[in-house]
Amino acid sequence: MKVQKWFHVSAIVAALLLTGACKKEVSRTTGWEYNNSKNGGFEVKGFQDQGTGPGLIFIEGGTFTMGQTQDDVLFEWNNQPKRVTVTSFYMDQTETRNLDYLEYLYWLSRVYGADYPGVYRKALPDTLVWRDKLAYNEPLVEYYFRHPAYRNYPVVGVTWLQANDYCAWRTDRVNEMLLIRKGILAMDPAQKNENNFNTEAYLAGQYEGLVDKPMPDLNPNGTGTRKVKMEDGIMLPKYRLPTEAEWEYAALGLIGNTVYERVVEHKNYPWNGTYVRTNQSRYYGTFMDNFKRGKGDYMGVAGNLNDGADIPAACGSYFPNDYGLYNMAGNVSEWVADVYRPLSFNDMSDIRPYRGNVFTTPVRDAEGFLAEKDSLGHLKYRDITTAEAKNRKNYRQADNINYLDGDYQSNISGEYWKEARDTSGTNMMYQYGVSSLISDKARVYKGGSWKDPAYYMSPGMRRYLDESDASDAIGFRCAMTRVGGAIPGK
Repeated sequence: MKVQKWFHVSAIVAALLLTGACKKEVSRTTGWEYNNSKNGGFEVKGFQDQGTGPGLIFIEGGTFTMGQTQDDVLFEWNNQPKRVTVTSFYMDQTETRNLDYLEYLYWLSRVYGADYPGVYRKALPDTLVWRDKLAYNEPLVEYYFRHPAYRNYPVVGVTWLQANDYCAWRTDRVNEMLLIRKGILAMDPAQKNENNFNTEAYLAGQYEGLVDKPMPDLNPNGTGTRKVKMEDGIMLPKYRLPTEAEWEYAALGLIGNTVYERVVEHKNYPWNGTYVRTNQSRYYGTFMDNFKRGKGDYMGVAGNLNDGADIPAACGSYFPNDYGLYNMAGNVSEWVADVYRPLSFNDMSDIRPYRGNVFTTPVRDAEGFLAEKDSLGHLKYRDITTAEAKNRKNYRQADNINYLDGDYQSNISGEYWKEARDTSGTNMMYQYGVSSLISDKARVYKGGSWKDPAYYMSPGMRRYLDESDASDAIGFRCAMTRVGGAIPGK
């Protein structure tokens, strides 16, 4: 009877909420009414669900076995299988296109070009990656990035550092447009130098912009209007590079192979089975992505081309995987966020695994206020100090790249450990050119490319390149964290 009575009362409350009879929300903690300027004006904004940012696809998270799914013919032993969980997130449907990157460069030139031309030059992709000492590739050097024939092709020649800068820029442009569409800001094409919309600077009160209709401020001690806050839920989280685990999970697309938590079919690639051609009757024998079939064979024989692309194909070519993502196997390899370590799969956490954390904090003045933004309009950050982390249980320093794999605690040599402790304290195992060909700047890239054999199209394969290097076979796509529940609407 008590259960039935409770259900009856709950049903009445729900009905009142639906009919609008209960218009005022009251704190369950204090009994004070929310959104009432007469009692202090504490605001609680309604929030339905995170919106999907431009270009993104929702990736429902879950558990999967990360690592190799085929024989390790190179005997690298750097991707031993491990069960991990990836939480839900968003990822670009395709690689970043030349057109997307040209839009980015145009904005940099318009805003910074007159006074800070170095910002534009720093972002330029390296078109000389196409050069080959024994091949005629000058047309690609000259045309691939800027000619409209290639506008929908994946951008290449971009370093890991440049890809991260692009993600940061994209975050700001998307959030600026969200505020414009809400009527809070007006369009301002005259932004210049430090006077440009930056999400963090805006939230910190260091950017004003052309205000159209500011948010009403219910604080009785305020000015009557205010800027948007994080608590309003209007702006989206940051665009960023996906972690290696996120990229691999999204590429496999096991959501199409799962029945009641059972993965019912093995995958070497982002599609079912172990073959690189489709068995669909309408497209029978068609290649599933763009790769190098064999020595000297990049696209097949005239009249019957196998993948139809000698270099990268246009983004969105070939078949999507079960998440709706294109070219997660071939076309171009893609940068991910992680620092490369051969034994990462042994060391990393089993939920949201990632190696590369360097914890930072905003720079503040002597009185504790945020320092003024820099000449480009960005907030300033610094690494946390060991003194600031001394009482932490979950971390003790800013730079955790070498944690358990590269710091002196992970070295089996006592003398080496003592030497490391007496000097820098870390990075004895990974001194580039001394003890290793790997450094803290070695970044993982995933997936095969137009110039790779099928072996590299397995999502579990991993390679690395210095974060300041570029290639004619490496591009990138962006990801975004999902806030709130793992399933939309719940």
